[in-house]
Amino acid sequence: ETMPKICDLGYFKLSENRKDTFKNIELVCKELIYQGIIPIVVGGGHDLTYAIYKSYSNLKKSITLTSVDKKFDIGLKDDKISNQSFFSKILEAKLNSLFHYSNIGYQSFFVSPLAVDMLSDLSFETFRLGDVSSNIKDIEPIMRNTDFLSFDISAIKHSYASANIYSSPNGLTGEYACQIMRYAGLSDRLSSLIICEYNQLLDKNGQSAQLISQMIWYFILGYKSRKNELNPNVKNCIKYTVSFEDEKNEIVFYKSNLSARWWMGIPYKKLDNSQLDCYFVACSYSDYEQANKGEIPLRWIRTYNKLA
Repeated sequence: ETMPKICDLGYFKLSENRKDTFKNIELVCKELIYQGIIPIVVGGGHDLTYAIYKSYSNLKKSITLTSVDKKFDIGLKDDKISNQSFFSKILEAKLNSLFHYSNIGYQSFFVSPLAVDMLSDLSFETFRLGDVSSNIKDIEPIMRNTDFLSFDISAIKHSYASANIYSSPNGLTGEYACQIMRYAGLSDRLSSLIICEYNQLLDKNGQSAQLISQMIWYFILGYKSRKNELNPNVKNCIKYTVSFEDEKNEIVFYKSNLSARWWMGIPYKKLDNSQLDCYFVACSYSDYEQANKGEIPLRWIRTYNKLA
């Protein structure tokens, strides 16, 4: 297999005020994403996520944002944009391009139960650290549905990545961080990536930099193995239809013969209301098992609510 072409664009020069810095990052990432080049941004605060998100708004793209973070960064109503509050600014943005949001690895003692409920009410997904650690394979379909991955290294245990002022004793291990990045690379949909909150002044032995390097290495390894399956090629899939007891509802699953990965088809009406179309959402075998037990998978419900 040939290695993908990789180019180091160097250090980004910060402007005197943050607004200009954000605008410059937005414009650079917009151009790269438009050209089909994946920007991998390393360093800076987690609020840079907002600048890259604006790149998609500028391109008029509706996206799924996934954040690996120990908390949600919602902040308070009147907070100025910061690494603690940027997500609420994304939710409030005039040009709202956010179709879906997932958080991976939040820790219960850093977040309010109200915030978990609010995100659930918006049909967003949140995955506690314990859920991620006990079943890392469930992260693969989340990455397959993701356009933009924002990875805050404070989600990683202090013992693995100490060069971060927000690091905590609990968090992802280095192996899990690398596995998530490999899944991100494998995702045909993922088109930008930021690894943030690295502080080189705290990296006394260079371990955090080494871990970030390994995470990027795994991302590239995943990218090399992409299957060109943005959605399933229905002609090259096994189709499974699960009917429910009421005999009115059914869910159609597709399993790829090429990669053995799973998708669900979710019906929705086109804007002109003329006919039903099908939106494909990546899922796991466990979603299929759940449907066979007569339960509608939560991922299906959340996506259906957004398309309705």
